[in-house]
Amino acid sequence: MKIPEEFHRAKKALVAGMETERQPFKTMWRELADFILPTRYAWLMNDNERRKLMTKNPNIIDGTGTRAARILASGMLNGITSPSRPWFKLRLKRDPSNQNYTVRRWLDEVERLLLQTMADTNFYNSLATMYLDLAIFGTSAVLIYEDYKSVFRCYNASLGEYFLGNSSTGMVNTFARQFKYTAAQCVERFGEENVPEQVRLNAKGGDSKSLNSYTVTHLIEPNDGKLPQVPKIFAVRELYWLSAGTDTIGGSIASGEALSVRGYNEMPGIFPRWEVSGNDPYGSSPGMDALGDIMQLQHEQKRKAQSLDYMLRPPLRADIQLEHRPTALLPGGVTYIAGINNVGAEPIYTVNPPMQAITEDIREVQTRILEFFHNNLFTMISQLESVRTATEIDARREEKLVLLGPVLERTENEGLDQAISRIYSIMNRAGLLPEAPESLADEELEIQYVSILSAAQSAVGAAPLERWLAFIGQTAAMYPAAINAVNWDEVIRDYGRDIGVKSKHIMSAEEAAQRTQAQEELLQAREAANQGTALVQAGKTLSETPVGGGSNALQQLLSS
Repeated sequence: MKIPEEFHRAKKALVAGMETERQPFKTMWRELADFILPTRYAWLMNDNERRKLMTKNPNIIDGTGTRAARILASGMLNGITSPSRPWFKLRLKRDPSNQNYTVRRWLDEVERLLLQTMADTNFYNSLATMYLDLAIFGTSAVLIYEDYKSVFRCYNASLGEYFLGNSSTGMVNTFARQFKYTAAQCVERFGEENVPEQVRLNAKGGDSKSLNSYTVTHLIEPNDGKLPQVPKIFAVRELYWLSAGTDTIGGSIASGEALSVRGYNEMPGIFPRWEVSGNDPYGSSPGMDALGDIMQLQHEQKRKAQSLDYMLRPPLRADIQLEHRPTALLPGGVTYIAGINNVGAEPIYTVNPPMQAITEDIREVQTRILEFFHNNLFTMISQLESVRTATEIDARREEKLVLLGPVLERTENEGLDQAISRIYSIMNRAGLLPEAPESLADEELEIQYVSILSAAQSAVGAAPLERWLAFIGQTAAMYPAAINAVNWDEVIRDYGRDIGVKSKHIMSAEEAAQRTQAQEELLQAREAANQGTALVQAGKTLSETPVGGGSNALQQLLSS
């Protein structure tokens, strides 16, 4: 596919600049991979290192860091985006409480379809990998593409193969990566008509040449309308081109050829980060915070093992007469020597390290690593020494959740918001969502997270309201007018939303006013009816009460 040569050169220079910007981070990522999860991130190594890694891993003696990272990733998956329960709701952005029955029914159906489709794809598997990337490296990239078989598919790009660029607001808006494809894979992915001649010939050969590898560059960036193949109506554009390979294809590259060019209405990827410093496109992570302790732990465990070896198998000195004679140093072995007065074998020196102090220090380091990865939050209940009340458990949980508040918000803003919007757009274009009611024509929707962690975080915000209402209740015992300071309608609605009550269970202000008016009218009608009944009964009583002269009390009352 022909593209302007000047444009092509500019994009190659852009990717090269992004690679240079990423270089300082790569050293840190390599250390994190070596000491936490090396087998999964072997792409940071060359071919010789990768082959050695498949047989042994010399850096990890104590797997506390690896286990802690996996616990954090699993806890975030089940606490934020649990596959077993709804974890988000859709609502009106302008007035979330003002939703009639038709709107709520449509929103509930859309939510159901979104969650069902997510469960039927590899979405949750991809999220598990995303959370693990965030825990260890602080940065993750997930691409979400349409799929004719399963509506959409997710692809986790490996950190080290991609580059990121920020917008002026600090949000990631540019993604590039370089990866290897064989000639056969190039033809399968992009089509024969879009690959260079030599690649096509190698793929058709069916021999070893079809396995020749090529470096493919992939770029996703905002669309400025300067590429003719992508009109400005698309917000984002995507390009693929061959950068290098085992064949001489430099002419094809220089001529400005692309393997694929496409436009998107929205960004087809999400790029969440754990924590960001300044305008860096890459984030920091609990793994970075814990790396020093993890490396110290490996050192201490190694020295502890060496100390045990010295204690159990100390270096020996022996009589010269034993040099060429068989000796039995195993338990129960007997070694025969010539003279009774000759010395056999004995330790050169005695090793007696302070094993208790070493063990205690190792335990302290392990505890610090677990705390860096917030394991105490996800394993809090199991770690309680005795049975606690639900109130105490909630108090401890809320205390620890405060530490995850900024991370939770960033994960929702940079990752989940974009993912849900992308999936919604894909399904809506495919006609898989019900038609929206006419009343929503000018309305904008927003996402409300109702996961376990989100609800618990919201509950932390509800605590001041609970304390204030408790104070009002105590004050009202001495000063009854204090109760008038509370706007009860709004308090009830806000508290329900803060603790995660579903929106369909909370009546809007308009609906509440209508119900109150209907109840008042019904009460007035009943009072009027009761008054009429009382008058009829009184008339009957008067008519039955004789007053003499052949008349009753009612007649006397009317004639007076």
